[in-house]
Amino acid sequence: GAIFWSYLSIVFEFIAEAVQWERWEGTLEYTFMAPVRRWAQLLGSVLYAMAYGLVHTAVIFVVLVLFFPQLDFANANPLTAVTFMLLGSFSFVGIGMIAAILPLLYVERGAQMTFVLQSCLLLVSGVYYSIDILPGWMQVLSHLSPATYVLDGVRAGLVKGTPVSELTHDIWPLLVAGVVLIPFGLWAFSRAEAYAKRTGKLKRVG
Repeated sequence: GAIFWSYLSIVFEFIAEAVQWERWEGTLEYTFMAPVRRWAQLLGSVLYAMAYGLVHTAVIFVVLVLFFPQLDFANANPLTAVTFMLLGSFSFVGIGMIAAILPLLYVERGAQMTFVLQSCLLLVSGVYYSIDILPGWMQVLSHLSPATYVLDGVRAGLVKGTPVSELTHDIWPLLVAGVVLIPFGLWAFSRAEAYAKRTGKLKRVG
């Protein structure tokens, strides 16, 4: 759970904190003034985050297997794990775009707010423990987190060797989340960008 949450958190952080990194470097104003469509810029961040996250996760997983040879993956289904990682990536892309609004509008507190959001997802997604032990109201929230379905699918694939065809109950929430959250994230970010430009929020000092 921790390994694959690391991948999802990398995707989330690269997108959600892109604005904050640009502000720290002093290039935020120039980036947003460049004649580049915003979706193209965000798409570049997404592809880099996914590629970096996959390599990072693969290296950690290989080291884990080498250091703990008692782990048995003889019945693992790698296709299931990869499928859920890719589906989960698109879901987290949408969440990351929405979270990127926070450092755009809140110069001093935005980065901390994205960290709080990431921590809330970690809390309810069953990374270190089963969501069954959570209070009832938190279990409801856990079913709204795409990470819950990603981790369920990855664990089923690696531990039990479950094929993708038997995990449709975990796949359709991820598909819905990706289809809904990515367009909404793009729309919300464009509105926030227009507001930030109008009110002078792009300045490094706010």
